[in-house]
Amino acid sequence: MSQSGLNHIWLPYTQMKTSTPPLKVSHTKGSHIYLCDGRVLIDGIASWWTACHGYNHPYIQQAAQKQLALMPHVMFGGLVHEPALKLAERLSNLLPGDLERVFFTDSGSVAVEVAMKMAMQYWINQNNRKKTKLLAFQGGYHGDTLATMSVCDPEEGMHHLFSGILPENYVVPLPTNHLACQNFENFLEHHHQEIAAILIEPLVQGAGGMLFHDPELLIYLRKQADRFSILLIFDEIFTGFGRTGSLFACQQANVTPDIITLSKALTGGTMALAATVARHHVFEKFLSDNAEHALMHGPTFMANPLACACANASLDLFEQTPYEEKVKNIEIQLKESLNPCRNFHNVKDVRVKGGIGVVELNSIDHLDDLKQLLLQQNVWIRPFRNIVYLTPAFTISQEELSQLTQAIVKVLYKDH
Repeated sequence: MSQSGLNHIWLPYTQMKTSTPPLKVSHTKGSHIYLCDGRVLIDGIASWWTACHGYNHPYIQQAAQKQLALMPHVMFGGLVHEPALKLAERLSNLLPGDLERVFFTDSGSVAVEVAMKMAMQYWINQNNRKKTKLLAFQGGYHGDTLATMSVCDPEEGMHHLFSGILPENYVVPLPTNHLACQNFENFLEHHHQEIAAILIEPLVQGAGGMLFHDPELLIYLRKQADRFSILLIFDEIFTGFGRTGSLFACQQANVTPDIITLSKALTGGTMALAATVARHHVFEKFLSDNAEHALMHGPTFMANPLACACANASLDLFEQTPYEEKVKNIEIQLKESLNPCRNFHNVKDVRVKGGIGVVELNSIDHLDDLKQLLLQQNVWIRPFRNIVYLTPAFTISQEELSQLTQAIVKVLYKDH
């Protein structure tokens, strides 16, 4: 590996002074990562859940190559193009209810920032400047940009160092039992006049701890949002595009949020792209003879044609392949093969939802050591905090998935 190059790289989520040097990748294929030193790793997390169809899918590659020859990029200010128009229409048709206006960005964090901005301006455009706060939940994670840090879990998340600096929003416990619901409704009674929107990751809170909740919670939140005149935002950046078993997690509750955010697997892990999609009644509050009522936001590479072409190809694959059956089979195998971990003394919980398998430990004393032990099994699994998890590509084979789960069982058994 080029040492000179490493001297100029700043890696994510990494203490650069003490961290183990990163692995250099030569190429990828399917569910495999090929390293420059000759090793081949089975990828258990699909590059942060993005490569849902596996790496280097030929259909997406072909779409990218075709679009690259035509137009890799053009500004989206005053200009539009077919890949974006087609993708916006398809997303609107796939999403529930009247989620019909698509604002493209280039990352999940920015998509959530835009959703937060939409929610606050929705009220501002109605001459209500009191509703300036977001209500989010403990265990949640919504991104690393400045505003999104303020709606992540302030204690368990990664951003507690910024306490007192970030914009002040409300982060409360999930109302998952009778007492918590009473407390939640009391909170809304006292604060609803200043809350613009409720923000949640439906069914699974991802990077905040891979925490699961029932679809009924989403029904409850929709009811309370309507009761107190608050918008409801679903952050489906992690859960969208089949990860929980349905194309979108909110479909399992038959609930339509006012705004939804999408990214991660949107392009099948090929290009950076995200979307914030609003319902009709949200969009119409931005229509005005007053120019200041417009949404003044415009990422330079928004609606990048190359990324939109990849996303359209990815949606084709969802239409053409039995992804629900594949995810169900992954879920069944994960439940069976991770079950032995329940007998290990340091294991707090084992839970599976769709294409997500989680082994929650009481603690991980030496996280880097655990990562290295897993690496020695020729698998790419990235535990965080006290969580060992799998979010494989939907195209992974039974044998490859078995190697991943066996590696987890073997490594955690040693600790046992």
